[in-house]
Amino acid sequence: MKNIEALAEALSMTELVRLQDLLSKAIVRRFEKRLALVFSDVVGSTPYFARFGDQEGRKLQQRHYDFVATAIASEGGRVVDTAGDGVFFCFDNVTAATRAVVSLMRATAHDNDGRTADHRLNLRIGVHVGPVLTDGVLVSGDSVNFASRVGGSAGTNEIRLSAAAHAELSDMDLRLRGKRQAAVVLKGIEKPQDLFELDWIDVSKFPTLVRFEDGSVVRLPALNVIRFGRLAERDGVAANDVVISLPDAEMNGRISRWHFELHRRADGLHLRSVTSSTTTEVNGNAIEGSNSVPVLPGTRVRVGGVLTLQFGLDDAADDRTQMPTVMANKQ
Repeated sequence: MKNIEALAEALSMTELVRLQDLLSKAIVRRFEKRLALVFSDVVGSTPYFARFGDQEGRKLQQRHYDFVATAIASEGGRVVDTAGDGVFFCFDNVTAATRAVVSLMRATAHDNDGRTADHRLNLRIGVHVGPVLTDGVLVSGDSVNFASRVGGSAGTNEIRLSAAAHAELSDMDLRLRGKRQAAVVLKGIEKPQDLFELDWIDVSKFPTLVRFEDGSVVRLPALNVIRFGRLAERDGVAANDVVISLPDAEMNGRISRWHFELHRRADGLHLRSVTSSTTTEVNGNAIEGSNSVPVLPGTRVRVGGVLTLQFGLDDAADDRTQMPTVMANKQ
């Protein structure tokens, strides 16, 4: 270092400017690389620590770190840094990064199924791609800051991709799962940014809508428990998320005030009947007691012997959202 300082003192201004230019080119040539950058953070960790203490809080963080390590291993990713409840990791390409974060989300969802709501691990994730300076250990640059902002803008259990990351996805299934969001204002970024929310749920196991005999459709709300029944509200509070109302009073009476529930688990939606006064059939089989059965796209549910519902997936060409006999409560 002293020899370098001595050389700098000996050079003329012109020589220093030329050297500076050479050094800048050398830095770019040797250390600049285009990487996919990911930030994953635990949602609600501060109140979790306050409520359950340092030991439980640290265990929550460790679950996050361990799930990240497993998810990135098969996709060639590496952890750059951990700070508090967050993890910064990178990949050589966006497709590998996106596959890894989908795996990460699904793994935490499976783990959460066996835990109470208070102890579930909820994440927010941001993915971006851009030029950085890296020596194989450290990663720095404006792209890193932008990726962090993208992650910070995500909602609970949401994966957000920058427009650049979405454009570089070579996996068409993943690319089609990206839903453009309204332009988002990111902290420290001058202009609102177009971001994409990535649907990481396995659509083959999660119906997104329910269709009724008259052709009308209700899209299922993103709730952990979705309630179906004829009662619209009780004491001014919504009683069901999907309210079923038939014009014939006698037939309508065959539908219980609370008839059945859909419970969202990592492996799909599961139906549990909550009525004892009438029947609920799934694909022709009556549901007894507290038993639950999976509900997939195509599943048919017979309610009280008077109405059949069929669960399905969103169709971009399907604009049948008017509900003459059925309405969905918004929460």
